[in-house]
Amino acid sequence: MRARERAAGRRARGGAAWAIVLFAGCTMARAAADPDLPEERRVPGGIAIVELGATDAVPGEVFFGDHRAPVLRAKQGWVAVIGIPLDTRPGPQSALLSPAGGTSPAQSAAGATPKRPLDFTVSDRQYDEQRLQVKNKHHVNPDEQDLARIDRERIRIDAALGTYTADRVPEFRMRPPVAGERSSSFGLRRYFNGEARNPHSGMDIAAQAGTRIRAPAPGRVLDTGDFFFNGNTVFLDHGEGVVTIYCHLSRIDVKSGQEIPAGGILGLVGATGRVTGPHLHWGVAINRAMVDPALLLEAGEKADST
Repeated sequence: MRARERAAGRRARGGAAWAIVLFAGCTMARAAADPDLPEERRVPGGIAIVELGATDAVPGEVFFGDHRAPVLRAKQGWVAVIGIPLDTRPGPQSALLSPAGGTSPAQSAAGATPKRPLDFTVSDRQYDEQRLQVKNKHHVNPDEQDLARIDRERIRIDAALGTYTADRVPEFRMRPPVAGERSSSFGLRRYFNGEARNPHSGMDIAAQAGTRIRAPAPGRVLDTGDFFFNGNTVFLDHGEGVVTIYCHLSRIDVKSGQEIPAGGILGLVGATGRVTGPHLHWGVAINRAMVDPALLLEAGEKADST
């Protein structure tokens, strides 16, 4: 019921008042628009929750860089949940709040309110290093054929992680997709066989091969496949720019377009792709920024990380 009522509020976008005003005798039920937000941590790879004000309707669309961020209603009013990319420099940052549907030239000529900056500050965070030995040297130094494959797969990965579905309300409190020891490996500067690679953009969960992987929240399967680095992979769309990724599976049990409930089986833990042993790599993207999945875990689930 809550999700349907929040979705109904989004359908009022077309007639949304652009000015940010305080509620005065608002007729919408506050209890129906009280989602659980993720943990805020304004660092590279973290999340900024920016207040937009209290209005009857959705105040507009928020973009950070080229990607649209979730906008939803919380206890204090409307907020934007902004994913901060790992390569973001510490210091002042700014997202943009635009009228719903964008501003046409005619609207601009008529004096419509232009895009409004949403300023926030990103603090520095130093991530540790991790050095790993990979047996398959092709996964460390791909040959020309492998590089061509990687380029093709990167297009698919970017398309999946950059998905924005406006009519699906995301759930920001999730349970781990598998039970197991969770390493605090997000953001680590990684070295494979002594060679520097991109920072680690997800959470590694140790589990035996064949362990069932469950969806941490409702979603729709965007894409699946066998990728060079990620091995057997599943992408889930949770709505409004929130996408999760599951890598190194031994078996995929879902297909593109399939609706998956919370707890639905996605596949089995494996050791495909560039790995040192069986585990699940779980990633979370918000407005295409890979963020620390620990920020979305339910409060009782956080203590298991090491």
